[in-house]
Amino acid sequence: MQQIVFFFIRNKNSLLFLLLFIISIALTVNSHSFHKNKVATSANAVSGGIYSFKQNILDYINLKEQNNILIDENKRLRQMLSFVTDSIQLDSTQPPHELLKFKYRAARVINNSFSKSKNYLTLNKGRKDGIKVDMGVVSSRGVVGIVNSVSENYATVQSVLNTKSQINAQLKNTDHFGTLVWRTGSPFEATLIDIPRQVVLTAGDTIITDGKSTIFPEGILVGSIKDFTLSSNKDYYDVSVSLFNDMTNLRHVYVIENTEKDEIISLENALDNAE
Repeated sequence: MQQIVFFFIRNKNSLLFLLLFIISIALTVNSHSFHKNKVATSANAVSGGIYSFKQNILDYINLKEQNNILIDENKRLRQMLSFVTDSIQLDSTQPPHELLKFKYRAARVINNSFSKSKNYLTLNKGRKDGIKVDMGVVSSRGVVGIVNSVSENYATVQSVLNTKSQINAQLKNTDHFGTLVWRTGSPFEATLIDIPRQVVLTAGDTIITDGKSTIFPEGILVGSIKDFTLSSNKDYYDVSVSLFNDMTNLRHVYVIENTEKDEIISLENALDNAE
């Protein structure tokens, strides 16, 4: 104990300087948005490097499982390609640019939370790879979330398991659409709200994205209807959705870029300003 006291006495000037220096840095960061953003970006880069190292080890351990997932995805993509080819042959008036409207970038999940009220993922791709805020993120099994921040080499994603998440989705069989939200609880379920009570619902029906936003194309898998109840105002259903994605076990994902997003937003903003 004496040695500790002597250490502080001998180094009191240096320790006092260090304390004052830390306090000044903290006050500077908290009072200036520029410094705060720089610190957040640096922290994102450091934590991303640590997560990436950890995930490399986990990926090696889970190679067999991931290979099976990729095999299933390749099978599904081949079926989709066959369908698209047949559609083009049957309908020669279909505009080719619709097929190229969305670009996909592969990324790997290096950190994933699913037990909090606001869950996020970290990806090993960032600004230098063309990743931007508000890009959609999907896996071979369905919707994962939306990019919410980006550094040079990494990106964080607001998971569908986040109380702030709101994703446009529709019933595949009837085209009625609503909003997919998460009200905490199970990481395997979400809730589709604002479905009118006159809609006929059946347990097991598929939920997909509706394509009415600039983030996700139409037809991305979301989940299936587990059950449903009328909301408090009795005009709409609250639909419990069993997610196709296992949000507790994500490795490989795709980040979606809508190449026409800026044009659409610019046009809509012009209409809003005209009003």
